[in-house]
Amino acid sequence: MAISEAEAVVMDVLWRAAPRTAEEILAEVGPAQNWQEGTVKSLLNRLLRKKAVHAERDGRRYLYTPLLTREQYVQQESKGLLDRLFGGRVAPLVAHFSEQRKLSKKDIAELRKLLRELDDEQH
Repeated sequence: MAISEAEAVVMDVLWRAAPRTAEEILAEVGPAQNWQEGTVKSLLNRLLRKKAVHAERDGRRYLYTPLLTREQYVQQESKGLLDRLFGGRVAPLVAHFSEQRKLSKKDIAELRKLLRELDDEQH
């Protein structure tokens, strides 16, 4: 279930606070995205079909709640990026970022800590 960039904008609103109506989502992201109500409702319908959100009737409107967690989304996107660009391997990704952007001492320390933790888990 791939979530588009536009759908992710809607999901981000729901991850911060839910349930929300389409009108509340529009009020939060509409001006910045230059979206109308129909756009938000179309995106919500796509997310419903993908089972990323749940809709519950509340009078004449619907309240939307995320079913897909932010963590699940980040994991899917990260795996997709690794698979598409680096053959599913993390080392080339880290090498790429270290070449393109200088890693700070803090970044390097965090990577070392992560590697130690991973090494400990495997032994």
